[in-house]
Amino acid sequence: MASINIGELASTTLRNNSSVIYDNITNGNALLNRLNSKGQIKSDDSGGSSHNEQLMYAENGMYKWYSGLESFNIVEEDVIDSASFERKYLGTFVYFSGKDKIENRGKHAIHNLLQSRVKVAVQTLKNQVATSLYSDGTSSKQIGGLQLLVADAPSSAGTVGGIDQQANTFWRNQVQAATTVDKSTIQGQLNTKWLDTVRGSDKPDLILADANWYGIYESSLQANIRYTTSKMADAGFESLKYKSADFVYDDQCPTDHCYMLNTDYMFLKCPSERKFKVGENRTVTNADYDVVPIFFAGALTTSNRSLQAVLIKS
Repeated sequence: MASINIGELASTTLRNNSSVIYDNITNGNALLNRLNSKGQIKSDDSGGSSHNEQLMYAENGMYKWYSGLESFNIVEEDVIDSASFERKYLGTFVYFSGKDKIENRGKHAIHNLLQSRVKVAVQTLKNQVATSLYSDGTSSKQIGGLQLLVADAPSSAGTVGGIDQQANTFWRNQVQAATTVDKSTIQGQLNTKWLDTVRGSDKPDLILADANWYGIYESSLQANIRYTTSKMADAGFESLKYKSADFVYDDQCPTDHCYMLNTDYMFLKCPSERKFKVGENRTVTNADYDVVPIFFAGALTTSNRSLQAVLIKS
């Protein structure tokens, strides 16, 4: 019987199922699931080392109410109109050693081996991405996540997207810190931040919470009223409803944090060839194994921090 090249078979199988891998990763996290469903995971092939985001934050200063033939004062404004988020890189490999090839010669054995190795690789990427979505941006290699974009201290010294948040008040997210959060106070605290982040029809659509905030919010609801959200529940997430937003428990969310997000202004930007893309099989020349890579590159970005909020128990 002719031998089967496991590495080539794995590479071909993975490439043919690249959309399934992409879906498994993006649907495995509440924030990515929402961004993907709204078309906010975008290909950006503009090059460079960063992904730029055009800001949506303020009116220009050249408006006026007028009558008759009044003239307008047209002046060039010195405004910040874009933020730049550094691209970061992530990869993993499906591997097959010479020993694997010898011990898994039959089609059934090869299929089982391939399936298990792919499952581990995809789960690894899901876990790494889920963790990074909450990072504070201090890692030189990990994408900046919600602890950077929706910071606990948005008026402190530091830059986000290359913009000085201390000097530019428009570039600060909303924050509310409370020493006590319980079922008698939580809805009032949520209501306050909700109003701070509503601008006409613009309002938060996704709330991500740790076990403490989620449990307290759930206990504050009347037992005889259904507050669940079928959309997120059908996607496999533990979720409730707060006003028109989905209130979701995320085990990766930092302790005592609750993020109130308007995902119309949040994006995952990626080069098209690195959106969890499968590479070619590679035979390692100085060892006895083949590898098939799966790569990601990109940045979590926002075009408006002022419409994002974090509630923390201090």
